[in-house]
Amino acid sequence: MKEISRQGKTENITEAKKSTTNLFLNLIIFFLVIVVAFLSVSIVKKIKSNSSKNVRVENNNVPAAIIQLEVLNGCGVAGAAEKITDYLRNNRVDVVQMKNYSSFDIEKSLVIDRTGNKLNAEKIADILGIDKKYIVQQISNDYFLDVSLVIGKDYNQLKSNTK
Repeated sequence: MKEISRQGKTENITEAKKSTTNLFLNLIIFFLVIVVAFLSVSIVKKIKSNSSKNVRVENNNVPAAIIQLEVLNGCGVAGAAEKITDYLRNNRVDVVQMKNYSSFDIEKSLVIDRTGNKLNAEKIADILGIDKKYIVQQISNDYFLDVSLVIGKDYNQLKSNTK
């Protein structure tokens, strides 16, 4: 009889340990579910607040008071970008970057609107004497400027060279 009661006590102790372990694991799972839910809600709120901050509000009826522009040398002539940059800065245009274009095969100078306010690009085209048919729109939030100017092989015909 003693053997049976010892075995019963051992089973009861084992059952109690299993029950305690299961309760502990269930509490951990519950806690982790709460943490995951909290993090998910936080991420969704963060994404929503960031997307509303990135909307760029502009009046497309007037050009910006200060147009930020990059000058890209697409003709391959050394000094062409510097000369046009100086001319634009003298005409109160904020040239923020000057570098080479991806190729030097550009025949006609090109003005690229980056923000959706085509009047900014038209103002740059007017300053340089570029025909409006060479204005294109490539809107991108990746650019922190209003307009890109690609200097073509016609750079000698631009207003910057007529002085």
